[in-house]
Amino acid sequence: MKLVSIAIFLGLILLYFVNAALKIDIFNWEMLIHSGIRFFTGFIILGIGCFYEHKIRLKISVYLVLALVFADDIMDYYRKVDSFSAEFMLHGLYMLLWGSLVGYLSIKYVKVKIDNQP
Repeated sequence: MKLVSIAIFLGLILLYFVNAALKIDIFNWEMLIHSGIRFFTGFIILGIGCFYEHKIRLKISVYLVLALVFADDIMDYYRKVDSFSAEFMLHGLYMLLWGSLVGYLSIKYVKVKIDNQP
């Protein structure tokens, strides 16, 4: 649990600096939704499905992630929200990587806890 907590804590600190460097306001609903989609996509598809369980091959998981991110951008286009820029792409990439790391560490911790139960 220490490793998961450290990953979350350091990820939040780095998220603050990434947001400050890219001048992104994370505390509005639009960015919270985008960040959440990217974080949990990385958490579930990359961290758990690909890197830990090896149920999904890396190529397929990258296609799934790109499809979800592309669908999110298409929804923004139809809602007339202009969030397609290099800063938002870098922020989304950070959220995907952070989510995949936390997902991998979380499922690893859960599996160890389940295996060690009497």
